[in-house]
Amino acid sequence: MRKLIKNNVSWVGYIDWELESFHGDELSTYNGSSQNAYLIEEEKTVLIDTVWTPHRFDFVENLKQEVDLNKIDFIVANHGECDHSGSLTALMELIPDTPIYCTANAVKSIEGQYGKRGWNFHVVKTGDSVDIGNGKKLIFVEMRMLHWPDSMATFMTGDNILFSNDAFGQHFAVGELWADKADQCTLWKEAIKYYANILSPFSGVLSKKLKEIAGLGLTFEIIAPSHGAIWREDPMQIVRKYAEWCEAYQEDQVTIVYDTMWEGTAKIAHQIAAEVAKQSPKTVVKVFNIAKSDKNDVATEVFKSRAVAVGSPTVVNSILSSVAGWLEMIKQLKFKGKKAAAFGCYGWSGEGVKVLQERLADAGFEVIEENVRSLWNPEEADFAQIPALVRSLVGTPEEEEVKEENNGMKKYECDPCGYVYDPAVGDPDNGIAPGTAFEDLPDDWCCPVCGVGKDMFKEV
Repeated sequence: MRKLIKNNVSWVGYIDWELESFHGDELSTYNGSSQNAYLIEEEKTVLIDTVWTPHRFDFVENLKQEVDLNKIDFIVANHGECDHSGSLTALMELIPDTPIYCTANAVKSIEGQYGKRGWNFHVVKTGDSVDIGNGKKLIFVEMRMLHWPDSMATFMTGDNILFSNDAFGQHFAVGELWADKADQCTLWKEAIKYYANILSPFSGVLSKKLKEIAGLGLTFEIIAPSHGAIWREDPMQIVRKYAEWCEAYQEDQVTIVYDTMWEGTAKIAHQIAAEVAKQSPKTVVKVFNIAKSDKNDVATEVFKSRAVAVGSPTVVNSILSSVAGWLEMIKQLKFKGKKAAAFGCYGWSGEGVKVLQERLADAGFEVIEENVRSLWNPEEADFAQIPALVRSLVGTPEEEEVKEENNGMKKYECDPCGYVYDPAVGDPDNGIAPGTAFEDLPDDWCCPVCGVGKDMFKEV
């Protein structure tokens, strides 16, 4: 059951091959998942997290085969959510006095879910540590709102392993455990889907936390999340991706999302797609009927996009429930820096486009004025409005040329933390406008992640 991670550290979790949804049915997990728990056996024996409640009895029985439960000196609960703490009830019945190290908020969430059972909680905060023998210790780092207020990570010195809990994971069942052994296309698809659908609302918090962690001066040889594959070959690669994703991330992509009743709105959607391809040939265009598509996969495509167009016919003075419900989910994800347009057909009152514009603005998009609002079925006059809509959505050829020039500027990577300065993006949070070449940065400009100066950057 156990699988070696490094030296005296083993994986003792559960691979959930058949899992198809998570957080109820809110998140699709078509490639399964895992709940990763870890056993440290130095002079002290430590259990890092447990597994989801439905698997609690199997977990405890399997753990018994690997270690005398009475020899566990303490348990670390990085997060109180039941996919990580769900086996505590079964385990603590057998070793009720074992200390549990966690944040103050984790005490609240664990007792809130399982009741006040008199467990021996030891509350920790960022910078607190525990000696586990053999010259090694565990250092705790609070990770509030990544993605619960009770979350934290645990760093093991000596072996330099970061047990990162819900950060840096994926919902992906990998029997070999290691990211370098996983199918790379699926790995990165699930990693960005995980970020877009779970962590994106907390991107601002994450940006600050990455800087805080970099300031601790720790070296990570392994990053061991609580879901999915474990990072050992260049583990900082996932940290670098998070540093990109948390800064109003976008690629050169436009995503068109719609639902339709009698195909009129569908015709507009596909004509918009064709016009984007015509006006901006290098831009990736994707089209989804949200009623027939996976909502989380579509949300991931929107996360990757610089602009979206959303369509629905007018239904009882509003929009189709398939579109309305999906837009509510998108609002919760708090994407930044994206343009949006609205379109749709109507037969009588015609409020649908206005409702879409209001919902998109409420979700944080920069909504353009141009729209397509077609009576009954789209005709030539309606299609004639699409070129102007697309120009406003993706930019004029001159703007695209400037963008190409910016994209042609050299990128520079921070040697200590891996942050990449992209002139096309700039560093708006620190007053650096898009289009600013690295050579033109002020002399006192510092890496926004770890704080080192320009001299620590190298050309990519």
